[in-house]
Amino acid sequence: MQKNDFIELVIEDISTEGAGIGKYDGMTFFIKDAIIGDRILAKIIKLKKTYGYARLMEIKEASPYRVEPRCIYARSCGGCQIQEMDYQSQLEFKQRKVRGNLIRLGGFKESEIDQLMEPIVGMDYPFAYRNKAQFPVGVNAKGEIVTGFYAGRTHTIIANTNCALGAAVNEKILQNVLTYMKETNTSAYDEKTGKGLVRHILIRYGFDSKEIMVCLIINGRKLPSADVLVGKLCTINGMKSISINRNQEKTNVILGNETTTIWGEPTITDTLYLRNTEDFSRLEEHTSYQISPQSFYQVNPVQTEKLYSLALAYAGLTGKETVWDLYCGIGTISLFLARHAKQVYGVEIIPQAIEDARKNARLNHISNTVFFVGKAEEVLPAFYEKEKTASDVNADMCHPDVIVVDPPRKGCDEKCLATMLKMQPEKIVYVSCDSATLARDLKVLCAGGYEVKRVRAVDQFGMTVHVESVVLMQYCGK
Repeated sequence: MQKNDFIELVIEDISTEGAGIGKYDGMTFFIKDAIIGDRILAKIIKLKKTYGYARLMEIKEASPYRVEPRCIYARSCGGCQIQEMDYQSQLEFKQRKVRGNLIRLGGFKESEIDQLMEPIVGMDYPFAYRNKAQFPVGVNAKGEIVTGFYAGRTHTIIANTNCALGAAVNEKILQNVLTYMKETNTSAYDEKTGKGLVRHILIRYGFDSKEIMVCLIINGRKLPSADVLVGKLCTINGMKSISINRNQEKTNVILGNETTTIWGEPTITDTLYLRNTEDFSRLEEHTSYQISPQSFYQVNPVQTEKLYSLALAYAGLTGKETVWDLYCGIGTISLFLARHAKQVYGVEIIPQAIEDARKNARLNHISNTVFFVGKAEEVLPAFYEKEKTASDVNADMCHPDVIVVDPPRKGCDEKCLATMLKMQPEKIVYVSCDSATLARDLKVLCAGGYEVKRVRAVDQFGMTVHVESVVLMQYCGK
C-alpha cells in the first residue's frame, strides 16, 4: 500500500473525533464522513506505521444508520461531524465514547463503569438548538462578501447563512449585516494580510426571553455608517443589544478586550428552569441571567437545564451545605446551587464573568454567594493555605461539603485537584465537556480517596462528536 492507492473497506467503528474506522490488509484507517456499517471506496492520503488516513470517494453500500443530512454543507463544513448518522446512533456513539475513555484513560473496570453509567440524556429535537453563533466574515473567489462557517481544519469560509443548528432568526440577521456592508462599502477582514474591517458576527438569542444580541467584531476603532446597520437590525423582533468589539490583533482569538454598545442594552437576559431528573419535565423554580458578548453561557439551553438539574441532584443539597463552584463563569451553576445550599463560593478567571455573576445574583435576589476572580488552580490553593492557619479560620470554607467543577476542555489543573483533596469535601460533582480529561482527573481523585458513584452523559451538541458528562464522587477514605 502507498499514498493515493484506492482501497475498499467496511467501517466498523467511529473515532472520538467522528471519523469512520475500518481495516484494510491488517491496517487501521480513519475516513472522515464514513459511518459504522458503510462499505466504501477510499483513497489513501497519509500512511503511518500501523494506521493511515483516507478520503471517502464512494459509498458502495450505505450503512443502515446513514441518513440524508439536513444541511447541504454537512460534509464540507467543520461544524457538524456526524449529521449523516441517525440520531439514536449518535447517542449510542457518545455513550460509548464516555464509557471508553473512563475505561481506557481512567483505569476503571468495564463491569464497574457499566454499573455506574446511566442512560445518556438525548434531545427531543437535535436541530436549531444553539443560542450563540460566531460567523467569520470574508470574501469569496468572486470578490463577494460572505459569511458562514470554516471548512473542517481550514479557515476557508463555507458561505451559509442558514445553519441547521442555529436559531432561525440568525439568517435574517446575517443577511441584514451583509446588505449593510455592501451598501456602505464596509470591508471584510483578510486573515492573510491583516487588513479589512469586519472579522466576525456574533449572535446570541435568548430561547426563553426571545431577546437578541448582535456584536460585530472589527479590526479597527469605529464602524462606518453604524446608524445604517442599527436601522436594519432594529426591524427584527426581539433585538435588544447591538455592539462592536474591537480586535486589532493578528490572531485566531475571536473577541478582543473592548466592547462598545452602539444601540440598546449591553446585555440580554435569559432564564433556565430546574427540571425533574426523573422525566426532565420543567419545574417552576428558575434562574435568570444577564449575558454579555463575552459571557460563557451554555449554547444549548434546553439540555443545559437537564445538565444543571442533574448536577444539583447529584450534590444532594439540604440547605445546610457550604459549596465551592470552580470555573463558575457568570454563575450559571452557582445560582442553581445557591437556592438549595447555605453558602456558595464561585471562582472564575475572567473579571467580566465574575462581575456578571454578582449582577446575576442580585437579579435573582440571591444573597448567599461570594465570587472570586482568578484561576481556580491559584485562588483555591492560596485561599486554603491562608485560611487553614488563620486565627479566625472559616472551617466551612476550608472543608466544604461539596465542590462542583465545570472546567474547560483541558480539565482541572493539578494544583486545583491537589487542593480539592486537601479540602476533602464529602462530595465532588464534576461537569465535563471532554470525557478524556474527565477520565484523567477522576483517576487522580480516586487515588486520593474518592469513589465514583454516578455517571451520566448529556448530549449538548447534537450532530457533533462532543458530549457533556456529569459525575458524582464521594469521599470514602484512603
